[in-house]
Amino acid sequence: MDAKHLAHQLRSIGALEDPIRRRLYFAVASRPAAVSRSEAARVAGVSRTLAAFHLDKLVGAGLLETSFRRLTGRSGPGAGRPAKLYARSDLKLDVTLPERRYEWAAQVLASTIGESATEDALEALRRNANARGEAIGRDLSRSSARRTPLRVASHALEQCGYQPSFERDGRVLLRNCPFDSLRAGCRDVTCGMNHSIIEGLLVGLGLDQVQARLAPQEGHCCVELRARSVEESEQS
Repeated sequence: MDAKHLAHQLRSIGALEDPIRRRLYFAVASRPAAVSRSEAARVAGVSRTLAAFHLDKLVGAGLLETSFRRLTGRSGPGAGRPAKLYARSDLKLDVTLPERRYEWAAQVLASTIGESATEDALEALRRNANARGEAIGRDLSRSSARRTPLRVASHALEQCGYQPSFERDGRVLLRNCPFDSLRAGCRDVTCGMNHSIIEGLLVGLGLDQVQARLAPQEGHCCVELRARSVEESEQS
């Protein structure tokens, strides 16, 4: 990482120092679609005027991006001006001082496995990933017992950076893949490992009522969650 890129990363991280700005960033980043100033202000619990100021600071830092759209669905004369909407940008922040290159090592290891792994090696990878996920699940709190199993799983994955999003059909999609940079040259290996980690995490949390399944789609993690039926839970 050169000095210019490091300085940009540090400025972007510094933009989140303000607690109101952090709340607004997470209010926007947690949503599956772009949100208006009013919606971001409501979620963050601040006034629209204050939200507008901090949201534009986050745009200037490269953490959010903007678009314009009429929220009424109308067009033509009298439809009003398009609203300014905010969404999480593609900027990735990963700063270590002194600098480390763990991602390089991970990319080399993943691509090597993808090129030459035997079925036994892939099974060992899945087994170790599953064990790691189970250990993570045991370490995470189950939060409120009044939450549904799917809500508990979603909360745990949110703590791990997956950014879960509930869909109308009951599925939970994961909007962020923590292993995104590894997928380019070895998607099958990386996605299989990720799937095993999440399955292990559910075991560690004791959530046999929740199923993690591979369902790759553009712009999301390759795994999605859904609630098992009673029959499926009894068979698992």
